[in-house]
Amino acid sequence: MSTGPIFISPMATTDKRLIAEIEKLRTEIERHNRLYYLEDSPQITDTEYDRLFDRLLEIEREHPELITPDSPSQRVGAPPSKKFEPAVHRLPMLSLQKVTTPEEFAEFDRRVKQGLETDEDIVYEVEPKLDGLAVELVYENGIFAQGSTRGDGATGETITPNLRTIHNIPLKLSETTAHKYPLLEVRGEVIMRRSAFERLNRHLEDTGQPPLANPRNGAAGSLRQLDSAVTASRPLLFYAYGISDTNLADLDRQSVVMDMLRREGFTVNERIQNVTGASAVESLFAKLTADRPGLDYEIDGMVIKVDSFEQQNLLGRISRAPRWAIAWKFKAELAETVLDDVEFSVGRTGVVTPVAVLKPVRVSGVTVTHASLHNEDELQRLDLRRGDTVIVRRAGDVIPEVVSVVTEKRPPDTEPIHYPQACPSCSGEIHRPVGEAAYRCFNAACPAQLEGHLFHFASKAGFDIEGLGGKLARQLIDAKLVNDPSDLFFLKLEQLLPLDLMAEKKATNLLAAIDRARSTPLPRAVYAFGIIGVGETAATLLAEHFGSLDKLINADAKEMEAIDGIGPIIAQNVSSFFTNTGTIQMINRMQQGYVRFPNAEKTKTSGQLAGKTFVITGTLSKPRGHFKNLIVEAGGKVAGSVSSKTDFLLCGEDAGSKLDKARKLGIEILDEDTFMKLLG
Repeated sequence: MSTGPIFISPMATTDKRLIAEIEKLRTEIERHNRLYYLEDSPQITDTEYDRLFDRLLEIEREHPELITPDSPSQRVGAPPSKKFEPAVHRLPMLSLQKVTTPEEFAEFDRRVKQGLETDEDIVYEVEPKLDGLAVELVYENGIFAQGSTRGDGATGETITPNLRTIHNIPLKLSETTAHKYPLLEVRGEVIMRRSAFERLNRHLEDTGQPPLANPRNGAAGSLRQLDSAVTASRPLLFYAYGISDTNLADLDRQSVVMDMLRREGFTVNERIQNVTGASAVESLFAKLTADRPGLDYEIDGMVIKVDSFEQQNLLGRISRAPRWAIAWKFKAELAETVLDDVEFSVGRTGVVTPVAVLKPVRVSGVTVTHASLHNEDELQRLDLRRGDTVIVRRAGDVIPEVVSVVTEKRPPDTEPIHYPQACPSCSGEIHRPVGEAAYRCFNAACPAQLEGHLFHFASKAGFDIEGLGGKLARQLIDAKLVNDPSDLFFLKLEQLLPLDLMAEKKATNLLAAIDRARSTPLPRAVYAFGIIGVGETAATLLAEHFGSLDKLINADAKEMEAIDGIGPIIAQNVSSFFTNTGTIQMINRMQQGYVRFPNAEKTKTSGQLAGKTFVITGTLSKPRGHFKNLIVEAGGKVAGSVSSKTDFLLCGEDAGSKLDKARKLGIEILDEDTFMKLLG
């Protein structure tokens, strides 16, 4: 790779020999970095490398005007950052729709041909779907200027100093490319190889530090360190998979782009190739599936892209996903292990959930020790016994679950596992309400519920008490400082300081956040109470309909049920909550602590969506709250469930039962683009 010119400040007073030396040093160091980190074929000893690097640092210390962003010295880490700044992507980083069977892929291929109005086989570029963290690298006039995470596709986080520490990311492009493409946005995945991950974990354990969970989490966590020196110490690699802009001169195909990126020194996956037709893609997917266990990096499928940019542009996109690409995901990987025990955990709403305790086993690249058993029905279906050999998978390659029992390997004299008669946390009685699959503990003073309830109460969508996480909630409960959320508003500095890791500044910040929470808007307060079934949408509907907390408290279930979007079960839950003596005592005590519960204003009733009720489902290009705000600003309403009163369903990717119900009821279904046109 050509290193391009050295950009020297006009104020530099150094002679030409020094400039030539520093340019030669940078070229040599980058060459040896590539030989060592990427090609595993070092040509010099560590001592010789250190001598070159030390000389570069010496010159840059004496002549700081010569330091440039593309210098290898900038890879060692910058001073710790206080936070990550947002980075708005010039062009969105789209997500991919997925398929899991040959039939589903054949349907994708059919849609592509239909969109292009052709019967000819399509030329696809295929590559392994690396399981890491997607990032964007921005090069301005050939110099690496900014790096960011994908985020929600529209806005990510700026992590430039951390990305500079990754040795296979070029800091400078060739003069030819820099001149031809003064702005080039390169996209790819940052990963840890399996072998490097295992070496790192051995080192962490040897030095008394906790090991990382898996290579994917290791890569993501390393990139999101506020101290880039930590990132620099991690064995990260960047694999380029494309660029943002498909309208650049002489770059008319994905394969041409990848050739250009290779020439510029970017690492490109060795298994990327072009094939023609769906059957060829299917053959490659079968081979990749067979080869997966032997790869030195985690993958969760194969990405298939139409190679021609002209065809890509003709096909366009829907919402946040292109029509010209698809992710063919592997089926969930199964593993066999032994069930040691079943534990029962208690959640914020009192639900008692069985959890399988397993002998550690690797599933889809992750060591699994626990798996959810969901509820009593699932426990009975599996007929689990301690010591059973069980089959485990990660649902969606994420959540571990027990699939089945290998009964022929069952030990003799085992007994079925039954639900406990009492709450595992408070020993109170538990019940399974009619029509529900879950057992619940109804003791309002249950410690397990209180911890989860405090965390929910203080969440950003609730009272937004920054600094009050799960660990601190547990400490406050154990120290008997908090018996219900109202106690938060009576905490004093001298009570907080004895708590573990609670310095004066941290305690002062927490008290300031609690003070700000005293004027939390009513919809957020209703959500924060943690009433079963009441999410943000239902809380807003209730608060805005009744206007004040007093009116909501005194309303009966029938009044609530009359609100569009509030069903009979939620109405009964809310009514029961506010008629509970403990609830009223908590609210009275909060008011004694100067919590004000300001009245809620009615939703805007004018605008192009006035009188229209929307339900939002699936994954969209931005959080659902963004679209909810757009609807409300235009005079519309957002309900939590589909009913005959629903006018529109705003539908993103991976929509489920709400989409099916909307189709049955004949409700108009909008994708994101159609919705934005409706807004004008």
